Amino acid sequence: MSKRRIGEFEVSSIGLGCMSLSHSYGPPPPEAQAERVLNGAIDAGYTFFDTAAVYGLGHNERLVGRVLKPHRDKITLASKCGMNRGEERDLNGTPERLKQTCHESLARLGVDVIDLYYLHRWDKRVPIEESVGALADLVKAGKIKSIGLSEVGADALRRAHATHPIAALQTEYSPWTRNPEIAVLDACRELGVAFVAFSPVARGFLAGGASDPAKFGSGDFRKAMPRFIGDAFTANLKLLDAFTALAHEVGCTPAQLCLAWLLAKDPIIVPIPGTSRPEHMSENFGARSVTLSADMIARVDKLVNEKTVTGARYPDAMEATVDTERWAS
Repeated sequence: MSKRRIGEFEVSSIGLGCMSLSHSYGPPPPEAQAERVLNGAIDAGYTFFDTAAVYGLGHNERLVGRVLKPHRDKITLASKCGMNRGEERDLNGTPERLKQTCHESLARLGVDVIDLYYLHRWDKRVPIEESVGALADLVKAGKIKSIGLSEVGADALRRAHATHPIAALQTEYSPWTRNPEIAVLDACRELGVAFVAFSPVARGFLAGGASDPAKFGSGDFRKAMPRFIGDAFTANLKLLDAFTALAHEVGCTPAQLCLAWLLAKDPIIVPIPGTSRPEHMSENFGARSVTLSADMIARVDKLVNEKTVTGARYPDAMEATVDTERWAS
């Protein structure tokens, strides 16, 4: 359970999503705290770090690049292009823009090459073959080592993979977001593509860290997410006590139960939980030692799934940016 493969890279079976050190969950932490998270992750044994050009509008890449520079030869570094903010109008998948963003990211990260470079969202005004073709040019130029996709469905993955081998597909996956089970996971298995699971603890909800949306700070994008609003949140909250009880039965934390559940699902899956707190970073990595019985996995599946969770993943403007398959309502 300690190592997994993404393309040519062997990585820690749990990676670190770095977004919350700069972006999206309220005000970012003080710089010194963010540095403690990153350095602590190195000390703990994380070897896979995920950032993006859009996180903090460049701040996250600069932070990650600066702090992890002394460890560059020991880690696999991923970043993303093609998304300026978070709505459909902010996508730009033209070859020229993707190549420009890569050069900007290389400068912010302070590296000569990015190990895994994702198309952050598919700009459907541009055929995915053209966007992936631009990334293939970057591979040939030695600017990136491998190509990933984020938030695309099985058909788009197959089209992209026919253009250039895809090393990883990234999308949200946790007990409360099961869309990858419709088709994408099967396509990844078929093509030999790693599956990178972001938001694996349900944006903090299943970890018990989002029990009162009224306490979300300014800039926390969960305030606009349907599952955290009004009656939908009240309905979802009813799942939390039972989920926490399952974790106690296993002898782990709720966050660790989410991560262990993902690790047990398939060896192609690499979860990348994010956090701005060093203690949660350590807690998440500890999930690698949690073993779940088949019965416990089935109980998690039955308790939290697409039928028992209320509300869409994203508000409409963000939902328009994703290409993933959706459960019938």
